[in-house]
Amino acid sequence: ETFCFVSSNMTLSYQVTGADKDQLVTSLAAIILSDCGADISADAINSVLSASGNTVPAYYPTLYASYIEKAGGLEKFFAGPSAGAAPAAGGAAPAAGAAAAAPVVEKAKVEEVDALDGGMDMFGGGGGGGDY
Repeated sequence: ETFCFVSSNMTLSYQVTGADKDQLVTSLAAIILSDCGADISADAINSVLSASGNTVPAYYPTLYASYIEKAGGLEKFFAGPSAGAAPAAGGAAPAAGAAAAAPVVEKAKVEEVDALDGGMDMFGGGGGGGDY
């Protein structure tokens, strides 16, 4: 099948078949349910799939719904902004506020001792071993 995505300034179209198509349409069905605020269940995923004219192996909706439930929701599957990226509008602020409110426990630093401390370095400089 050919999937076509259209936005106000770009059209993207590509061919997806087999298991890739099954995974794509099942994932999109779960995203649609999440965006609508509906429970993500196997029955709900099946409803979206049948409404869109897609069929997948019977275990896909059950597998996806179960995995999403165990993960605590679909939001866990979406990566947040990286350290160098600008935060997404609206979505990152509550998470940042919650993280700031949580107490931070720092681990004690363990100082490593170099086994060759005071000995030679690999180029013969520094503390000893300068005879080569």
